[in-house]
Amino acid sequence: MRFIYLILVILISAVVFIFTFQNLSTVTVSFLHWQLHTPVSIAVVVVYFLGMLTGGSLVSLIKSWIRGSTKRPTP
Repeated sequence: MRFIYLILVILISAVVFIFTFQNLSTVTVSFLHWQLHTPVSIAVVVVYFLGMLTGGSLVSLIKSWIRGSTKRPTP
């Protein structure tokens, strides 16, 4: 099983490496009055991590709401 994980890590790393070097052209990212010139691959990675952060926060918030609504009040 360890070898399967190792092969998967190598394949995913290779895909990320190829993606990075094929997308070195720069894009301009604008937010309000700020502008940032960055390679496409960096922009995609940053957006991916921001999505993971916000998605994880939303899931934990919903779980806490569910736990809070299912607790019975103590008399």
